[in-house]
Amino acid sequence: MTIVLAVFVIEIVVALLLRRMNLAHLERQGAEVPSELSQDVSAETMQRIAAYTRDRARAGLWGFLWSNAILIGFLFTGLLGVYDRFVTTHFPSFLGGGVVFFLGLLWGSTLLGIPIDLYVHFRVEARHGFNRMTGRLWLSDLLKSLLISSILIAICAAAVLLLIKASPDYFWLFAWLFVSALAVLLIFISPIVIEPLFFHMKPLRVEGLEQQVRELAERCGVRVARVLEVDASRRSSHSNAYFTGIGRVKRVVLFDTLLARMSHAEILAVLAHELGHWKKHHIVQRLIVSQALLLAALYVGHRLLEWEGLPELVGLKQASLPARAVIIGFLASLVTFPLTPIGAYWSRRNEWQADEFATTLTRNPEALASALGKLARDNLSNLHPHPLYAAFYYSHPEPTERVRALRRAAEALG
Repeated sequence: MTIVLAVFVIEIVVALLLRRMNLAHLERQGAEVPSELSQDVSAETMQRIAAYTRDRARAGLWGFLWSNAILIGFLFTGLLGVYDRFVTTHFPSFLGGGVVFFLGLLWGSTLLGIPIDLYVHFRVEARHGFNRMTGRLWLSDLLKSLLISSILIAICAAAVLLLIKASPDYFWLFAWLFVSALAVLLIFISPIVIEPLFFHMKPLRVEGLEQQVRELAERCGVRVARVLEVDASRRSSHSNAYFTGIGRVKRVVLFDTLLARMSHAEILAVLAHELGHWKKHHIVQRLIVSQALLLAALYVGHRLLEWEGLPELVGLKQASLPARAVIIGFLASLVTFPLTPIGAYWSRRNEWQADEFATTLTRNPEALASALGKLARDNLSNLHPHPLYAAFYYSHPEPTERVRALRRAAEALG
């Protein structure tokens, strides 16, 4: 137990040091307006960015400490064993008890996370002009999310437990097939069933833009089924746009906040970037890699479930199968933390490739540069992250670097 706890504490300390370095870097350089973004970002905006980044970082720090304190308390003080015995005593069924075990963890973690979530939405986001949610809407979203998560966890837990009972030696393979199929199914049904529970979507009514979107997609071999506008402004003033669907038929979803702030050329440039992810097979690559990692994780988990010494890693003498699965999940988080920069680098590389594709497709890199400048300004993105922090965590290149590269491409195109 001591070694596992020590590794966990070391990872917490590393994460805290990275956060501290990032904030210190912001204090030193946060007032400087990058020349590449001087058209969109003023000195006053830089002050707002610095204030927002500090507030978000502090809220994130408290959330990080709170969640990890709960995790340490649950795993290393015997509470996992107490909870395990409670569920086993009151729900002795292998299937029913297992489902209740995981649902209880979901509901407990959701309840404990409410104070931080409320603080972020109604203090930090509201203080900087982003939050537009009412308390009623926030509660509605929370209950809907909890219901959807509960259904999915119950289905997955029941299916995996049934597979373990039916085929103890090969359940990991059958569980992988089931979870993979469910993930693909969710990609299909989420835009139709889940997203409308949270957002009101309607056909795009901006004159001329829908036809331009369809023409842009057709140049990439993509058929657009629908072009939709979503009322994201009911919740936040942040902006976004995305494609949904598998294969060549897509739905295009544009936030109303994006439509209000950008020209047609800028919106098309953003969508060209998203098309770049599809054309470069980034989404398929991620799906394949994630499923391969899941298969490996399930196989290793299968072997660890049989290890008698597993409960002792968190100070327990014995543990049920669901409790053992929790311990394995925790060990997986310890292993994957050092690999975070690899995933971040891969994601940033994909973003560069999508920018290059958008430049080639639209022949208008200045439009994408302008769009990124507006997104950075309107979302109060940190324009001066510490290089080490950005290398470790950032899934996107820094806005300044992207705009610089795009404007060089614009100069090359004349």
